[in-house]
Amino acid sequence: MFWLAPRVLLALLSVMAVATAGAWLLADSAWASWGAVGGAGVAVALICLIDSWRGLRLLRWLSGHQDVDAPVMAGFWGELSARAERVVRKRERDIRREQDQLQQFLSGIEASPNGVLMLDAGEQIEWCNQMAADHLGLDAHRDLRQRITNLVRAPAFVAHLHARNHEQSVQIPAPGGTGLISIVVRPYGEGQRLLLTQDVTARERADKTRRDFVANVSHEIRTPLTVLAGFVETMSSLPLTEVERQRVLGLMAQQTRRMQSLVGDLLALARLEDSPKPPTDQWWPLVRVGAAVEAEARGLSAGRHPMEFDWGHWQVAGSEVELQSGIGNLVNNAIRYTPEGGTIRVSTVLRVDGGLEIRVNDSGPGIAPEHLPRLAERFYRVDGSRSRETGGTGLGLSIVKHVAQRHGGELRISSELGRGSCFTLVLPAVRVQTLPQAQPAEPVSS
Repeated sequence: MFWLAPRVLLALLSVMAVATAGAWLLADSAWASWGAVGGAGVAVALICLIDSWRGLRLLRWLSGHQDVDAPVMAGFWGELSARAERVVRKRERDIRREQDQLQQFLSGIEASPNGVLMLDAGEQIEWCNQMAADHLGLDAHRDLRQRITNLVRAPAFVAHLHARNHEQSVQIPAPGGTGLISIVVRPYGEGQRLLLTQDVTARERADKTRRDFVANVSHEIRTPLTVLAGFVETMSSLPLTEVERQRVLGLMAQQTRRMQSLVGDLLALARLEDSPKPPTDQWWPLVRVGAAVEAEARGLSAGRHPMEFDWGHWQVAGSEVELQSGIGNLVNNAIRYTPEGGTIRVSTVLRVDGGLEIRVNDSGPGIAPEHLPRLAERFYRVDGSRSRETGGTGLGLSIVKHVAQRHGGELRISSELGRGSCFTLVLPAVRVQTLPQAQPAEPVSS
């Protein structure tokens, strides 16, 4: 308030000075008193004119853009101008801070794997992030202020939105029918609603796979259990000759081994899915890994198949147990499905990218092309009855696929009806080295 006293004093002095001058000019006439009054009026008018001009300068600055500094003035108007500028600058800082916070908030929502869409009371889109636009087939900018039910016409969604059922979610086909989108509606504000979208395609597929897996496991276990229960009842209720008894016990042992194989493969898959990835710094000579595979294969074949094994001069990085399991399943499958007298050949080939192919070729009946894409699915069988006869569980190739993927490789299958099959376990270059003092073979292209 330091400006108030000087301003009042200056105004009084100005009025007194001009009034005195007016009275002095008319001192010799009868209008001397009117001269003083007129002079005071002129002083007041001049003061008002100067104040109006200064106020107009400040008003123009306030009503225009405040990009430039406020007008510099002395006294009352200078103080008012400085305070107004401080208020304006503070407001600008607050707005910028709120805008930055809003932008960070929106950026966080944009980074979310879920979609967020805001509707006004009239079901018009106020804002949505790009993920929600992708989930619902919208344009995040062009479709603003559009009615949501004019753009997303899935009957289930429209009915759910109008029913105002905020407790349950609704699922609709993704744009193009390539997946499934889950939508949750939540009310807020005055009649406004928030839509949260999520792509549940993978989750639904996993749930279906799990349901199918449980159903398949139940079926696979139920069959041998039913057989065992029947044989137990037969042995308990009927007098059997020694020959019949031995035959029944043999069939029971066969079904028991089948269940043991199934449980063993299930446990192997569980270990592969839950354990950490194999290390890349533990190296094993492939011939050592293959020795265990070869011994098991020769025992399974019992001399019924000519077999050739060429493990090359390589060492591989990873889990020795998993690699034995993966390669062993390929070789054992070849033995099971190749008729007696058919040949089994295991070979290794270096790829041009430095990776290694471990090939298992057989001269079996081959596989029709329509079955090849699904062979590595759990419990998928080309011929279910033949698989059970050979003792297969339907999980062997699934195990091989998991082993390959855990080592950064892949499983490749090629086959031709009547001409045999080739199953190839591909390992990446980072997991392949030449054995010391051994020369690498010529690489082949993929």
